[in-house]
Amino acid sequence: MEMYLPILFVVSLLFSYSHSSVLDFCVADLSMPDGPAGYSCKKPANVTVNDFVYSALAITGNTSNFIKAAVTPAFADQFPGVNGLGLSMARIDLAVDGVVPIHTHPGGSEILFVVEGTICAGFISSSANTVYFRTLYKGDVMVFPQGLLHFQFNSGNTSALAIVGFNSPSPGVQITDFALFGNNLPSALVEKVTFLDHAQVKKLKAVFGGTG
Repeated sequence: MEMYLPILFVVSLLFSYSHSSVLDFCVADLSMPDGPAGYSCKKPANVTVNDFVYSALAITGNTSNFIKAAVTPAFADQFPGVNGLGLSMARIDLAVDGVVPIHTHPGGSEILFVVEGTICAGFISSSANTVYFRTLYKGDVMVFPQGLLHFQFNSGNTSALAIVGFNSPSPGVQITDFALFGNNLPSALVEKVTFLDHAQVKKLKAVFGGTG
């Protein structure tokens, strides 16, 4: 044991030095551009307690839209205090028949906690396209691995509420329907890559606001 003591001492010094050199926090300076490593840090003299508190998740989201759902994010863009900390949250409100369409978070894994109502949720593996889905009830938790296509919808008779967490301050989001039908990608190309007919593509473009 004695032969290991010098090694343990050196290692403890290294860890002590490493810890002391790490910033306590890096509150996002939203006046600067975002980058792969996140936002630049706000000067400590300009940091206040308000940077570490965010109250928007207490507000019910507006579900009066065609998907009957609202997602209220608490990412670094909205909640500067989470910048650099490797975590963030969001609130999902689902009216009856509300749906969060198939989407992906390229920058982080997600964990969902059902606060009220009944939610059917699932994801699709990238290797064998296996679908993992389950009806979730109040108190249930489900995890969605990073980058995988997943969805949630209200499968009950009352409004539903969920709180989700991410292991990234900026997990990003790409909704498949909007990516295909909510832009100016030519209809002929969409038809080619989705095997949908012209009438279906035009209908979906009208729903999601796309052109072309």
